[in-house]
Amino acid sequence: MKTKLLLGITTAILLFPISNFGQAPNLGTAVNFALFSTNGAVTNSGISHVTGNVGTNNGSSTGFGNVNGGMHDGDGTSATCAVDLLTAYNQLAATTATFFPAALLGNGQTLVPGVYSITGASTLNLNLNLDAQNNTNAVFIIKIQGSFSTNANSKIKLKNGAQACNVFWKVEGLVSMASGTSMKGTIIANNAAINMNTGDTLEGRAMSTAGAVTLNGVLAYTPVGCGSPLLTGPTAPTLGVAACYAVFSASGAVSNSGVTHVTGDVGSNSSSATGFNPSFVTGTIHNIPDNSTAQCATDLLNAYNYLNTLSTDIELLYPAQFGNNLVLTPHTYLLNAATVFTDTLYLDAQGNTNAVFVMKLNGALSTSTYSKVILINGAQSKNVYWKIEGAVGINNYSIFRGTIVCHNGALGALNTGVTFDGRALTTTGALTTTALTIVATALPSNCATAGIQLLDGTYQAVSIYPNPFSTSISINNISQIDKTQLKMYNVLGAEVMSVNISNQLTTFETGNLPAGIYYYKIINDIGKTIQSGKLVAQ
Repeated sequence: MKTKLLLGITTAILLFPISNFGQAPNLGTAVNFALFSTNGAVTNSGISHVTGNVGTNNGSSTGFGNVNGGMHDGDGTSATCAVDLLTAYNQLAATTATFFPAALLGNGQTLVPGVYSITGASTLNLNLNLDAQNNTNAVFIIKIQGSFSTNANSKIKLKNGAQACNVFWKVEGLVSMASGTSMKGTIIANNAAINMNTGDTLEGRAMSTAGAVTLNGVLAYTPVGCGSPLLTGPTAPTLGVAACYAVFSASGAVSNSGVTHVTGDVGSNSSSATGFNPSFVTGTIHNIPDNSTAQCATDLLNAYNYLNTLSTDIELLYPAQFGNNLVLTPHTYLLNAATVFTDTLYLDAQGNTNAVFVMKLNGALSTSTYSKVILINGAQSKNVYWKIEGAVGINNYSIFRGTIVCHNGALGALNTGVTFDGRALTTTGALTTTALTIVATALPSNCATAGIQLLDGTYQAVSIYPNPFSTSISINNISQIDKTQLKMYNVLGAEVMSVNISNQLTTFETGNLPAGIYYYKIINDIGKTIQSGKLVAQ
């Protein structure tokens, strides 16, 4: 008898509709929205940061600055979202509750996956834990048959694999979040408004079938996971030889004042490169145009043309308000005017270390003092590109990341105390640096700087400049290897010079060498050639 009873219970569990255990609704296109109302205004005051679409199908969205998503008011996208939102609401309404908690949620309470029903208004106080019990697919549905409010600084906490994308709140009344609330999940208010206050954070969505959505100085972002696509951004441009340069102008003088530290090559294809101390440059200073600068100019133009024709995903509508703690994800962004970068910009790779960010600025770029680009969740400087149509000024003590490709504008002010993790490259315009540190990220192992060809493809032992040379050559012992020698040979293979490299910087006279092509080897103390290349005497 007991065996038959257990069998019957098991069969009932297996055949029982899955919705009774919390099946996630199908959000359709609503999944792309962070804030939406089918019928009502969506209004912001203060500085709010939103990742995801914002809009209404009957009303207007006002007061927003730059949004990491699209703005959709009364268009085809909002119309489709309205239909999909109603479908999702109906699916949530049709679920059968398995738990019936008290109206007061939180105070350290823990909920397990399932469908919860509260028969009236509800309030969240302090912390509410959602425990997925190590099942990342676990779904939580909380159905509230009245209004829902949160007390100040209350928090939803996700435990043991719980994900915000699997949390849903169906509310039959006003949703009001007090300041400092940390909310998780998709909120669907039926025929009622949603209010969010200063300092609130929403990892999820705030959506109403008929009611205003109002926020003031909040952070709201659509959740990742649950089958959401991994953001990769666009394909990065091919820099070619330009990848070997930290500072370069295809047509314009390149100059420095003050103590500037550079990792990467420095040069111009039309003029001189002046004021850089070789002791502080890990790379080659191309004092005059040469084959390397010519190839760099060609490759830089190709990279610019690629970036210029790249399709845009998101337009940031307020270029003069760029920064201000804005969070961007891997996309191609358009800023269609002169851009003023104030305070901080966060680039969030969402865990994808290969994700690419491209900012296309149709105007000049200037930054505030102490501006910062901060990389989070796996973002890397080598994957960040700035295409700028106009002059660039990076103000004092800023931290800037990524490769700047400036077109027809001066890189005229890379100022005191700036830390630049990337490259400053311009197709046309003067480039000036002042007492900063710039490091070209992810330098290719085969950079042909100063005619150097690396034998092992892994590192550059020394840099040699100038090349071409006339009366003297300097050797910067980058790797600081002891007891090395430079040997030079003419085109017939005869040794014409041998120089011991014992200091960080070694300079020797070459005035007695006839004009022509020479080859060299860098040899270590056991007689192994660790670097070789070509030098040109003028």
